[in-house]
Amino acid sequence: MPHLAEIREIIDESPDTRTFRLMFKDAGTAESFDFKAGQFAEYSAFGDGESTFCIASSPTRKDLIECSFKVYGKVTQSLQRLNVGDTIGIRGPYGNWFPLDELKGKNLLFIAGGIGLAPVRCVIENVLDKREDYKNVSIVYGARSVSDLIYKQEIREWKSRTDVSVIVTVDPGGETPGWDGEVGFVPAVIEKSAPTSENTAVILCGPPVMIKFTMPVLTNLGFKDEDVYTTLENRMKCGLGKCGRCNIGNVYVCKDGPVFTYAQIKKLPQEF
Repeated sequence: MPHLAEIREIIDESPDTRTFRLMFKDAGTAESFDFKAGQFAEYSAFGDGESTFCIASSPTRKDLIECSFKVYGKVTQSLQRLNVGDTIGIRGPYGNWFPLDELKGKNLLFIAGGIGLAPVRCVIENVLDKREDYKNVSIVYGARSVSDLIYKQEIREWKSRTDVSVIVTVDPGGETPGWDGEVGFVPAVIEKSAPTSENTAVILCGPPVMIKFTMPVLTNLGFKDEDVYTTLENRMKCGLGKCGRCNIGNVYVCKDGPVFTYAQIKKLPQEF
């Protein structure tokens, strides 16, 4: 059964993407709701159904649970119509997570495109709250246009830090007259910046086409497939391995993922 949560704040990240900051109505649920960076939940618009989104906030910040969603269907349209003070349901957490304990002492390279920054943002905030556990932290984020960039406030905060390197880019033609970031597709920006692969793990999430063209660049830079982590949560529905919507061969993304290394993804059937 879903837990009830109140919408405490709504942030319009872009013309079609919105963030909810949520607080559980039951104090006991708020205390017991433990999750790790990379896990997901089912969010209910009562009367219209539920949708699967990552938990976009860090597990180190449990006062409010955050989710971000792009408006594209019946449930997300219903969620978009809600206001501060309204109630939604949260079912979860589900799935595995990014192995941050195993990555301690490593350099971390975060690469995200579009709404793919949501699951990556969760990990970034988790890492920054435990900054002493990791070495160099680099972030490369791209979107189609300046208006499509999400988490603009968080990006400003990351840029203000001296212990984080941040590159933000938009596709050619997506810049504005006052744009001071990069202009170019994410793979080209990665190739240009040439991050080191030595003792570095990559956390990558974005449109499939971005991942498709980013991986050869990372390979040429010396990154191993097993050091690149991504998430496939957009393929999930029930979260329990019952509906069969997210299976790829004998792998169920909701139960065996959503976090996979690129080495694991390459072994999946061609239907992926």
